[in-house]
Amino acid sequence: MSQRIAAIVGRPNVGKSSLFNRLIGKKIAIVHDLPGVTRDRNYGEAEWNGKKFFLIDTGGYVPESKDKFEAAIREQVKISIDEADIILFVVDAKSGISPLDLEIARLLRKEANKVSNEHKKVILVLNKVDNKADEANRHDFFRLGLGEPVEVSALIGKRSGELLDRITESISEDQVEEDTSAMKFAIIGRPNVGKSSLANALTQSNRNIVTDIAGTTRDPIDSIIKYYGKDITLIDTAGLRKKSRIKRAESLEYYSALRTHKSIERCDVAIIVIDATTIVSKLSKYADPSMAIFKLSKEDVEIITKAAELKKGILIIINKWDLIEKDTKTAKIFEEKVKDHLKTFDYLPFMFTSAITKQRVSKIIEIGIKIFEERAKEIKTSELNAQLSPFIKENPPRSKSHKEIKLNYITQLQHSPPVIGFFSNLPDEVEVNYKRYLEHKIREVFGFIGVPLTLAFKHKNKPAKE
Repeated sequence: MSQRIAAIVGRPNVGKSSLFNRLIGKKIAIVHDLPGVTRDRNYGEAEWNGKKFFLIDTGGYVPESKDKFEAAIREQVKISIDEADIILFVVDAKSGISPLDLEIARLLRKEANKVSNEHKKVILVLNKVDNKADEANRHDFFRLGLGEPVEVSALIGKRSGELLDRITESISEDQVEEDTSAMKFAIIGRPNVGKSSLANALTQSNRNIVTDIAGTTRDPIDSIIKYYGKDITLIDTAGLRKKSRIKRAESLEYYSALRTHKSIERCDVAIIVIDATTIVSKLSKYADPSMAIFKLSKEDVEIITKAAELKKGILIIINKWDLIEKDTKTAKIFEEKVKDHLKTFDYLPFMFTSAITKQRVSKIIEIGIKIFEERAKEIKTSELNAQLSPFIKENPPRSKSHKEIKLNYITQLQHSPPVIGFFSNLPDEVEVNYKRYLEHKIREVFGFIGVPLTLAFKHKNKPAKE
């Protein structure tokens, strides 16, 4: 079962970003007294009493006119209703009900009452209730027709626990897993990088498509393809083209953020598509591209980071390679520049493709399966200890307190995603740099190409029987 998504909606200056920061527990969103400050899409994972959910702040428009602003708000609320499980409609206790509040409430009531949206939950959040005086007008908000409001002060944290109880009351700590009979590959990336073309090229080049199957009511249509007898579910994240009403850039970004997170969460392997032409535009400013100072876009890095955080297999696709003027060294320079920027992700494989000319497209599934198998790989305890012990003996861990750290025993605790356990007398003393050293040696010996590894350090224990 996918992680629940909660979206914060409301007119400007009602405290959406403050509420987002309060619920997430980090100061991520920019908070300012001017309406429309939140232009970047803010999203992240929140946890309450062991229950996790994905939270999105939908604020952020600077209206050129009232009509345009109302249209933008309407778009945002509609997207939230389509994509989110829980909608937090935030209103301002100090300023009272505005015509825009009434418009949003009307739209929420209309859409949420549809049979297709019966799983949705709308929570009316009365914000800026900082003291008793702010509670005086609370009964006016019953006019919105969305039930009793939860009174909070995002600024000082008043009753935020009660709100989190309401958000998580229908979330189970033990989420039910989706069917795992088929490998799940998701093609993800920023808009206009060629995801649709790549998905079409993959399904056409693997012509024995079995069927199209619907995910949940909020998931895109998936395709199941057969590849040498193996079933692979291709998660279609190119569904942006189906939402014709999404025209504004900010609405598109919001929708894309939601769909990207959900697709990464559902998949086993994230096929992350990057537009080669955007890289070339940066490298072309240098006479010698090998000397260029280069960074991927913030959005590309965020997508890669999110896939790694969720411990998914990752394959980087540099698409639109047919549009690049190149010599024999171009691909190598590209790869070196990207890897140099993504030093913490040096285990990720790269491919240079063209969805239009089908260049190397057939290899994507082959490498994706290899990454899937790497993620599911199980290594015997005896082999782990035999292979890694010499490295530990040659370069033992050192603690800041100058105590002797002993790594007594190593075992794989989990696969898909892999977790390697190190049992020690002082597990908390093992430094980050030494953990990186161990991860590097694990990859050097056992591979795990394209797969994020988790190294868990625990108090020493007796070896488990194999």
